[in-house]
Amino acid sequence: MKNQPLWQISVVTTPEAEDAVANLLEEFFKQPPSSSFNLETQATVVSAYFSKNKFPTRKIIEKISDGLSRIKNCGLEIGPGKISLSKIRREDWAESWKKHFRAIEIGGSLLVKPGWIKKRPGKNQVVVILDPGLSFGTGQHPTTKFCLEQIATASCSVGAGGHKSSRRLEAAKSFLDIGTGSGILAIAAAKLGFKTVHTIDFDSTAIKIAQANARANRVANKIKIARGDVTKSNSLPKEKFDLVCANLISNLLIAERQKIISRLKPNGVLVLAGILSSEFSEVQRAFENCGLKLISAKTEKEWRSGSFVFKK
Repeated sequence: MKNQPLWQISVVTTPEAEDAVANLLEEFFKQPPSSSFNLETQATVVSAYFSKNKFPTRKIIEKISDGLSRIKNCGLEIGPGKISLSKIRREDWAESWKKHFRAIEIGGSLLVKPGWIKKRPGKNQVVVILDPGLSFGTGQHPTTKFCLEQIATASCSVGAGGHKSSRRLEAAKSFLDIGTGSGILAIAAAKLGFKTVHTIDFDSTAIKIAQANARANRVANKIKIARGDVTKSNSLPKEKFDLVCANLISNLLIAERQKIISRLKPNGVLVLAGILSSEFSEVQRAFENCGLKLISAKTEKEWRSGSFVFKK
């Protein structure tokens, strides 16, 4: 019913354990949770929503607590692991997110913000509107921000909307996003002037969210969004791309490195993110053994991301 209250269960954790905690809540509630990174407390909060008549609330905290213990026993640092359960009015649901999100500027070319923030773009800045809700990725996470920075850097010779700037392109720019989530990277690439933009994700819910976000940003006709699993054969587009972003966990990057590299043009740039700092050297070594070299890297909190090109 429209006036029936919602229950919100939230877990305060670390960026390192964010995916594991999100998977735990999704397994329990059978729908994807939402994650937010609080810029003030530097904590990650993973939340799920449900109706009281769907789950017995007296047992929920106990079950989630048991799941957090399993995650901790696997070696992940879960941080506070604080669980909170609260009742909210449905009309307050969207409002509850607003305190966690701010506009993000990527250089002078890109502004990412929720729809309720009225900040105006600067001269020559394009705007990507992404409201948190149930979307996977809003630019707040360090790995997403690094990917956005690399997209903005690679598009420096293309004006907003695809118009040539004073620095001319040698060839049309193309972009592939592996593991699109909310679609934020593909939307940014399309708005920054990339001519060809492809993206895949294995999660059908993520695909629907990415499609909705692309429509909201009026670039749905510029992005090819498809469901695909990088672990499966023939899951990636047949084309090769100037820029490829793969924001995936380290073991998946290493296991599927040949497939990922095969989609890169000879002078293209490969951006790898979603990697814990402690695991980055192993990922770097695996890709350098395949003929790539690291050209830039950035560490923020527990995460380290990097860009690679073919060795010359």
